Parts: sequence; C-alpha cells; structure tokens
Amino acid sequence: MAAHHQTGAQVRFAFLRSEAAGGLLLMGAAALAMIAANLPGTHAYHDVLHVVVGPTLSDQLGPMTPHLWINDGFMALFFLLVGLELKREFLEGRLSRWSDRTMPAVAATAGMAIPALIYLLVAWSDPLLHGGWAIPAATDIAFALGVLALLGNRVPASLKLFLMSVAIVDDLGAVAIIALFYTASIDALAITAAAGIFGVMHLLRWRGVNALTPYLILAALLWYAVLLSGVHATIAGVLAATAIPLRASGDGDAGAPLHRLEHALAPLVGLLIVPLFGFANAGVSLGDIGWQTIIAPLPLGVAAGLFLGKQLGIFGALQIGRRLRLFGALPGASMMQTYGVVLLCGIGFTMSLFIGALAFPASPHLAEEAKIGILLGSMMSALAGYGVLRFSRPKAFPASMI
Repeated sequence: MAAHHQTGAQVRFAFLRSEAAGGLLLMGAAALAMIAANLPGTHAYHDVLHVVVGPTLSDQLGPMTPHLWINDGFMALFFLLVGLELKREFLEGRLSRWSDRTMPAVAATAGMAIPALIYLLVAWSDPLLHGGWAIPAATDIAFALGVLALLGNRVPASLKLFLMSVAIVDDLGAVAIIALFYTASIDALAITAAAGIFGVMHLLRWRGVNALTPYLILAALLWYAVLLSGVHATIAGVLAATAIPLRASGDGDAGAPLHRLEHALAPLVGLLIVPLFGFANAGVSLGDIGWQTIIAPLPLGVAAGLFLGKQLGIFGALQIGRRLRLFGALPGASMMQTYGVVLLCGIGFTMSLFIGALAFPASPHLAEEAKIGILLGSMMSALAGYGVLRFSRPKAFPASMI
C-alpha cells in the first residue's frame, strides 16, 4: 500500500514538472503569436494558418487547414491526456476519496459559476454574446503552473496540488460544457458509429487487453466518427481515455496501459501540442484596438469573469467551506499565499481560447474580441497572482480559520 501511494505522489509531481515546463513554453508561444499577428504590412500569420493543406473530412468543417488540424485534430490528444489524468486521479489519485474531492469540487464549481454569471451580467444587453458565457469558466493549468515555476520553492506543495486538483475538476466541467452546450446538431448515423466503436474499446478493456495499439486504432476511428457526428471531435479524446485500462492484467501496476500512454503523451502534449495551439490561437492584431474595444461587453465580460469571477468564486467558496467545517485549511499555506494561487486560477488561456472559438463559429470578429478579453483577464490574473505569491510571507492559517 505504501508503494502504491509513493507511486501516486511521484506521478503527481512529475505531472507538475512537465506542466510547468509546458506552461513556460505556452507563454513564449503566445508572445510569438502576438508578434507574428502584428508584423507591419503583412497578414502572413493568418494566411498560413488558414491555407488549405488537406481534404474535406466533414462538410461542416470544410477543407482542412493548419488551424483546423491543430484545433480539431492535435487537441484531441490534449483531451485524451486530460481524460487519462481525470480517470487516474479519480480512481487512484488525489481525488480517489470523497473527502479529498470536497474542497476542489466546491472551489471549482464556484470558480466556474461566478465567472459565467459576471460575464452574462456584463454582456446581457446583446443576445448575440450570450453563447460566450463559458469562456471565462475554465482555468489553464499549464499556464498557471508555468507562473508557479517562476516562483521556485516559494509556494508550498499543498497549494500546487490544490491548484492541480481544482484544474482537474475544472477540466471535467469544461468537457461537459463543450459536449452539452456547444453541439449544434447531431448526425444519427455517425453518433451510432461512435457509440459502437466506444463499446468495442470497453469490450477490449473488459477482456483484459493490455496492448495499446488496438485502443489507439479504435481511438482514431472514434475521433473521425465524432468529427462527423456534429459533436466537437476533441470529445473523442476524453471518451477514449475512459476505455484505457488503469491496471494491467498480470503485469502489475507498472505495466498499466493508462500509465504507459499517459507518460508517452505528457511530453508531446505539454511541450508541443499546447504551445502550438497557443501560437495558432493567441495572435490578435492590436492595430485597431483602443479603449472602446477593451470596454466593449464581450472582452470586458470575459476579462472581468476571469480576473474577478474566479477569485470571488474560489476564494469565497474556500472561506465559506471552512466556516461550515466542510474542509480545513491547506497545510503550510498562509491566507495570502492561498489568495495568490486563487488569482492564478483566473488564467483561462488554453481552454478559454478553445471555448471562444466554439462559442462564435460564424462570427470571427466576436471570436477575436473574446481573445482580447481572454488575454487581458489572463494577463491580469497572472501578474496579480505572481505579485501576491512573490511577496507573501509563508505563515500557516491561524487555528481560528480552520
């Protein structure tokens, strides 16, 4: 049993290290995208991303472009990794017991609801903007851990694991939102095919198949069926993850297919796919942006949701939960340090950009406005969180707060 817990801890801290490195690369990719999108006298950034480089895989998407391959193809691997991490954490990791789930579940739920409410309050006057309510609801774990990496060991491990736990629940909520609220129409034949492939994958798991190759082939077929169905293709990644066995038949825990695939995907996703997604989606032309653009309902609602909504929701939930004795304080962390990490939860970069593109598929100008709000809210959250954590004194909560 002790060895099992040690393995879980090693997996979690390896996750933190790889995500932090990916977060730093994501910051660099976002900065490069902003530079490329604002080069004088050229539209090369947007032209290259939207050049036709492949066949028409679905009538809904049209001819494939680098932008589509990244958002609908490569990001399916990102969601596959998210699904694997969710399954591992809920079945054998930090969220495997109901008592361990209470704090991150309460914090993440409030941290998704309050930003969405603030966005709707700001943007309510324009019905065309209502579909963007979920944009400020997500937290970017890679970007947030990248900021923590800049702080070294100033931040207690309990806060890093709290941030990771909240982001895991947050990711689960974001996946559900994408599947339930950003699916316009369903192709019955394609969704039936997807269900059949999904069933075969679970049949393999039930029969004790350990080899990853059959699962990966079926996952690729599942991705294409979901792509044709009208549900966003990246959901196939999460569905496929549920079928990957957590434990191997006869090989012991070290040979578990889920662990093998997760370890193989983590560097590919963190060091290549997520930064590539950031580069392909963060570029916004700043030439015509003024105060009138920034304070327009869409960007203002997104920025306010991320910066104000996240801290009000999560920090407020933590304080109420402690007073109601639903959970205690985080060990070794002061109130200001906790507040600093809560501020970092307002970094909504990757998932917010993803939801923003889904929210306004027929209105590119609204998707661009959403990017402005995402960049502004995420930047304010990152700077404020870094500043609070940089100058916070490491003092534990007083007993009266527990």
